[in-house]
Amino acid sequence: MANNIRSLFGQKVRQIRLSKNNLSQEKLAFECDLHRTYISDIERGTRNVSLENIEKIAKALNVQPKDLFDFTTVENIEQKEISGGKMNED
Repeated sequence: MANNIRSLFGQKVRQIRLSKNNLSQEKLAFECDLHRTYISDIERGTRNVSLENIEKIAKALNVQPKDLFDFTTVENIEQKEISGGKMNED
């Protein structure tokens, strides 16, 4: 996957969402007052997210907005996938 900002941001949102007791996209969307397909698009890196929606997502995930931009763990996940490590985040 290309390391562009939208992809990295989406991967981070997904990583945090799943760390919250496997919170579903639908439940996150409800908590953010956003549509489920919008959350899906964000996680796939196809949406350019506004600052207002970043704040909504951060609040719903109970993290600071800046935490959604800490891509160090996302890059570690990508390296693990490349090196053949098994990742199952579905």
